[in-house]
Amino acid sequence: MPLTLRCLPPIIRPVSAMHERPPRISIIVPVYNEKESLEELHRQIVAAIGEEPYELVFVDDGSTDGSRLVLQRLSAENPAIRLVKFNRNFGKSAALAVGFRESRGEIVLTLDADLQDDPKHIPQFIQKIDEGYDLVSGWKVVRRDPLTKTAPSRLFNLVTAWLTGVHLHDFNCGFKAYRRELVDRLELYGELHRFIPALAFWKGFEVTEIAVDHRPRQFGKSKFGARRFLAGLLDLITVLFLTRFTRKPMHLFGTIGLVCFLAGLVINLYLTGLKLIAGEPIGGRPLLLLGVLLMVMGMQFFATGLLADLANLGSSRGSQLDYRYEVWPASTARSARRALPRPRRPLPHP
Repeated sequence: MPLTLRCLPPIIRPVSAMHERPPRISIIVPVYNEKESLEELHRQIVAAIGEEPYELVFVDDGSTDGSRLVLQRLSAENPAIRLVKFNRNFGKSAALAVGFRESRGEIVLTLDADLQDDPKHIPQFIQKIDEGYDLVSGWKVVRRDPLTKTAPSRLFNLVTAWLTGVHLHDFNCGFKAYRRELVDRLELYGELHRFIPALAFWKGFEVTEIAVDHRPRQFGKSKFGARRFLAGLLDLITVLFLTRFTRKPMHLFGTIGLVCFLAGLVINLYLTGLKLIAGEPIGGRPLLLLGVLLMVMGMQFFATGLLADLANLGSSRGSQLDYRYEVWPASTARSARRALPRPRRPLPHP
């Protein structure tokens, strides 16, 4: 069952923290059993951020190795650190979703806690956001992982780029930067964090990538096993439906229904010709059952698409449109947040 964020306990903040000026940069680090790397990661992030006003949000995703104690000590030493603690492991998408909700910066960066992402690239991410992009994704050009991880990852990225139309080299890189407007409109559950660039692109946000260094893992082992391949495939199907067919489900179910119905119709016409012209008995032929089944399935898919369209129409009335757009001139707009869309920059092709 997907995680519902409303079930999580609220984060209690001191009254003084509610009135302080939000930092420009928020850095979110999901943590799950990475005790050995946290102090060094903290040192490198502080060195890379320089003089920018920042906050560092660690999301402890139910660690059991003492990571929480290390984070509590670091937060006592550095007032820019904020700690979110889960009582059990909910997964990376949940950690990112809550980190996004609790962050306050205009620019939000995410990176993993295992020291494989190099914080020295943080200024480059910020520069790309300042150039006008809404999401900047890291691209691990040389990946320091075993072949059992790199080979499936390359296949995953190729298939995802082809199916979603978002031509990035590395969808699953945890090193990313976001504009606040995008963060506020992301809805993450399950394991959809792998497809954030596709979700953002289909909402109308501008997406790009930069090359980043990828370092060998120094401590512990990867927390993602072989199960992530099946989960990734299922989530890809979910993303394709969410991005392409949420507003027009009949295009999906109707296409499947039309193919099934026509295939069954051709089969039944063929059998009818055998019966009428050649006089052959067709009542006991398995092909007749297949033809009838395909036609019934086709009508069922059509009915499903029609009902989905009706449900979609009913739910969309009175709700806010989930499209990013702008209106020009601003004085004629109903909202000051609307203006003409910026020219879309071409995405880099693999």
